[in-house]
Amino acid sequence: MKTAVEELSPTRVRLTVEVPFEELGESMQAAYKKVAQQVRVPGFRPGKVPARIIEQRFGRAVVLEETLNDAVPKLYGQAVDESDIFPVSQPNIEVTKIDDGEQVEFTAEVDVRPNFDVPDYAGIEVTVPVAEVKDEDVDAQLDGLRQRFATLTGVERAAANGDYVVMDLAAAIDGVNIEEQQANDVSYEVGAGSVLQGLDDALVGMAAGDVKEFTTNLVGGQNAGEEAVVTITIKSVKEKVLPELDDEFAQLASEFDTLDELKESVREQARRTKLIEQVVQARENALDALLAKLDIPIPESALKAEVDSRKHNLEHQIAESGLSKEAYFRLYQTTEEERYAEFDEGAAKAIKTGFVLDKIVKNEELGVSEQELTDFVVRRAMQMNVAPNALAKHLADNDQLTLAMVEIVRDKAKSVVGDAAKVVDEAGEEVDLKAIYSEINGQEVVEEPAEDAESDKAAE
Repeated sequence: MKTAVEELSPTRVRLTVEVPFEELGESMQAAYKKVAQQVRVPGFRPGKVPARIIEQRFGRAVVLEETLNDAVPKLYGQAVDESDIFPVSQPNIEVTKIDDGEQVEFTAEVDVRPNFDVPDYAGIEVTVPVAEVKDEDVDAQLDGLRQRFATLTGVERAAANGDYVVMDLAAAIDGVNIEEQQANDVSYEVGAGSVLQGLDDALVGMAAGDVKEFTTNLVGGQNAGEEAVVTITIKSVKEKVLPELDDEFAQLASEFDTLDELKESVREQARRTKLIEQVVQARENALDALLAKLDIPIPESALKAEVDSRKHNLEHQIAESGLSKEAYFRLYQTTEEERYAEFDEGAAKAIKTGFVLDKIVKNEELGVSEQELTDFVVRRAMQMNVAPNALAKHLADNDQLTLAMVEIVRDKAKSVVGDAAKVVDEAGEEVDLKAIYSEINGQEVVEEPAEDAESDKAAE
């Protein structure tokens, strides 16, 4: 087989592949067998029709077509491997010549990763936040812990922000109750920011037994977006009571006997968290600085595919949330136009980042061990709250293990760039990443997917 590569643009090439007919032998035999199974010839059982009879009755062109259908995709893959190109789209293949018994020729146009060299990243200067733990950091952690152990106590007064109410809700359009918009015994924190506009304002000042109506646009169901009159019936009002911050609380909320011991533990954990944040920020900033040195053209097909994928995921999240589009974007304090603009910018950066990290993976000869793949699956399973074995099976059954390995090696490449940087904190002090690794006992620093938090919030 002979392959020629013609560069049509920095991101698109045409492969011209010439194949001697003898290299099609295996595909030719497969084609005869397939055609023999499909045709019916008197005197022959299905699948037993000889090749010469097939050619006599149906023509050799039928066999050649099946042969090329089987052979060309394999030959294209072989041509790609031999040409050292990196396709990022499906090829547009055209058979341009069939010289029966002698040679077949086809062309394949495909978008590819552009050629570029990765600049030297040793000594890139980056700045990260200071890892100092302040008293307010500890107080915030302790307050969060108190919130987890808070109790709700009934009160004989009107509701205020921060109180919890138990209520019945009913919605009507033009005086007709909407069945799917009725809900009883709903527990809700006043001021939490309901996607149902006007609910928080209506609740403030209401006491047990009060009934109030307000007009709003529905956010879910078949009538999403339509104006309706919502009736609130308050059944009870409760206030949140936080436990006292003392030794008794320390014993309730932790394995420690005293509040001072709990505070010291919280302070140490906060320090570890800030150290890990320094590592993550160093990697991100070093990679961003490296990307800023490169002007890499992005294949249009790759950009479109990435943007379309993000739009599809967004539509799925909205559907899963049960909210209307308007309510969903209001929940995240953005608009559809703003999100789409973010997709355009984020998709281009993601593709460029992938190109650069893949180059580093190759240059540094990074790989994935079986243990690293296992650790990845276990960690991701914990994030998804599923059994590791179930996730591993899902990845294997859906041919996604390769994608998992790509994610692992790219993360390792990002670590290489970060570790090679000169890191200082915002106070001007040098940050020793190796010392941080030692202090956190080799704990692997893993960055969360960017959209996980939004997905989780939408699911709530």
